[in-house]
Amino acid sequence: MARHSGGRGWYGKVLGAALGVALAATGASIWTAQAENVSGSSKPAASESAVKPVSATIVHASDKGARGVNITIDDGPDPVWTPQMLDVLRENGVKATFCMVGTQAQAHPDLVKEVVAAGHRLCDHSVSHDTAMDKQSEAYQKDQILDAERMIIKASGGVRPMYYRAPGGAFTPYSRKLAASHGMRPLGWNVDTKDFEKPGTDAIVATVEEQLPEGPTLLFHDAGGDRAQTVEALRRILPQLKQEGYSFGFPVR
Repeated sequence: MARHSGGRGWYGKVLGAALGVALAATGASIWTAQAENVSGSSKPAASESAVKPVSATIVHASDKGARGVNITIDDGPDPVWTPQMLDVLRENGVKATFCMVGTQAQAHPDLVKEVVAAGHRLCDHSVSHDTAMDKQSEAYQKDQILDAERMIIKASGGVRPMYYRAPGGAFTPYSRKLAASHGMRPLGWNVDTKDFEKPGTDAIVATVEEQLPEGPTLLFHDAGGDRAQTVEALRRILPQLKQEGYSFGFPVR
């Protein structure tokens, strides 16, 4: 998987986000929305020891089978763009996987809860979106993954991320094994829309059309800059794929 490049100065600011943001508690309804997605239970695991390890291989497949499509949305949550994407997803009856940066989740816990309440799944996308994580020590990788996991769980009111996506695809055997031991399946992608480069709505749609035969997992972004093109592209892509006979699901676990 190609590393993202360009337009990433925003993450320097993310690194400086305060780690002491006060978080609001959530209601039982949010537990139900996410937990039913995961296991049919309305209660969370009692402790980390209760988390079931998953495969450490990088997943791309959809739980909807050969005509399934996985919508994955990275780098948020963002107070401007995440709500707009949630609206588009709701209008089309589509569930997505939101790969959240730890400091963003910590700064916007209300949005994390909104994502969960709408039935979408959570994915750990590291604390600070360091695309060179694979060049760093195992101790650094551990902190980036597990600190983000804790931030997301706290922001969501206790809902665990089900996947781990390395920033820019910077996985290592160690990071995959660590994430999997915490119940987070390493998550790849097949279609990189490169929407972070703001190539235009038509170009984003065309990339999906051209690359979808390569696999079902589509990569979009809801943070890191102006995502108006992404919102409009989703507004066009979702009904179009439905008309073509695709179903929307989640990456297999």
